[in-house]
Amino acid sequence: MDLGISTRTALVSGADSGIGWHTAERLLREGATVVITDLDQGRLDEAAARLPADAGQLYAFAADLTDSGAVASLASMVREAAGPIDILVQSAGITGAQGLFHEIDEQGWANTIEVDLLAPVRLVRAFLDDLRAGGWGRIVFVASEDAVQPYDDELPYCAAKAGVLALAKGLSRSYAHEGLLVNAVSPAFIATPMTDAMMDKRAKQRGTDRDEAIQSFLSEKRPFMEIGRRGEPEEVADVIAFLCSDRASFVNGSNYRVDSGSVATI
Repeated sequence: MDLGISTRTALVSGADSGIGWHTAERLLREGATVVITDLDQGRLDEAAARLPADAGQLYAFAADLTDSGAVASLASMVREAAGPIDILVQSAGITGAQGLFHEIDEQGWANTIEVDLLAPVRLVRAFLDDLRAGGWGRIVFVASEDAVQPYDDELPYCAAKAGVLALAKGLSRSYAHEGLLVNAVSPAFIATPMTDAMMDKRAKQRGTDRDEAIQSFLSEKRPFMEIGRRGEPEEVADVIAFLCSDRASFVNGSNYRVDSGSVATI
């Protein structure tokens, strides 16, 4: 399917691995100019080297999205190298503080919300003028099943991702008349470095290996994931790419769940 974005420029955050990296790959293969960003320039350069060299133009700039000055510098570098962006995919995030409510201190809450909610706010603020200017724009936030089906051992993450959904919906009401469409994608238990780390920790606690940890997690913690496996990051990236495209010209303010049925309600 031709997504109609070969003349567009996209910025993808959290792109040194996982969903962000696969989204960048998908957009590049559609001919878009893509800028990837993440915390560490070395890891980002390695990620860029694994992306297709025969597709669209690619740039890689590291930035700490919890630092307003760093985000402003990122915006300047992107505009100088690639021009104004048309597409913003906000994929950067962390699991953050985990444990039951009484086990998590205020700093744990603050750190998680800083990365998972305030960083997306900063990124949108820095690039909003670009996205509004051309009469055509797309923002896609990567949220989570946890935003609508919170789990008691990761409430800071759940609350932050619920905030991301509210942010996406609010922005979608503000700027659609200018051609800027805003949506969210909510994955569940995707095979990424973040869930690898979660499963390795679980395996250590249970004295087993990652494969058993994954299967026991599915049966004990995610019983509604009817397909019975972790999702692949490219399965999420395909949905994100659609929402970035001309093909999604009547989709605005939506939350697409890519979760194998994990959320128990419609």
